[in-house]
Amino acid sequence: MKLLEGKVAVVTGAARGIGKAIALKFASEGANIAFTDLVIDEKGLETQKEIEAFGVKAKGYASNAANFDETHSVVSEILKDFGRVDILVNNAGITKDGLMMRMGENQWDAVLNVNLKSAFNFIHACTPIMMKQRSGNIINMASVVGVHGNAGQSNYAASKAGLIALAKSVAQELGSRGIRANAIAPGFIITDMTAALSEDIRKEWCNKIPLRRGGTPEDVANIALFLASDMSSYVSGQVIQVDGGMNM
Repeated sequence: MKLLEGKVAVVTGAARGIGKAIALKFASEGANIAFTDLVIDEKGLETQKEIEAFGVKAKGYASNAANFDETHSVVSEILKDFGRVDILVNNAGITKDGLMMRMGENQWDAVLNVNLKSAFNFIHACTPIMMKQRSGNIINMASVVGVHGNAGQSNYAASKAGLIALAKSVAQELGSRGIRANAIAPGFIITDMTAALSEDIRKEWCNKIPLRRGGTPEDVANIALFLASDMSSYVSGQVIQVDGGMNM
């Protein structure tokens, strides 16, 4: 039997990148996938087809995860379409980097809303479903900068640190209802976002990593699978860094 056979997973920001890798990994282990993104464009429809190729049910939903009412509406749709929610992966995220003294309020608000408030919105919407089931699994996609900070990313680091604290708090609040919550803190992962960096910057990052390479979305997806499955049934309120040893 597959590790997630018959489970329903909701993955936010999953049309591409790490979110897509997680959705595909879960599908390969038998999970039905509801995924969201700001728009479901050609890439989103392509992702849906790739997920369905594993023989599971999949559907993409256009949703602004930072909007409270919109999130509750889309979760209601998901419940109607899939009948339950077993796993929630809060992966939606953006960056708007800049030094603190030069950062505009709009840069701060945009990143905190998409990265952190979206997780609150989805947890708030999914928690009643999971409580009724007396089971559930929440995974917040944080970052190593949420653990250690990073110059020029105070908004991003604050949002990711918030995701860690949110997971720990939810784990304490909902553990008695059979609901687990954990966070994953990726390091330098090769995605469209990091691919935009210059070759010199990428080399500089890799030189700081004991394994001397960037990670892949699949490296993160493997940890997400562990946390989503019964292999980690006694793991809750934890942060797992996936960073090649960059931050020890």
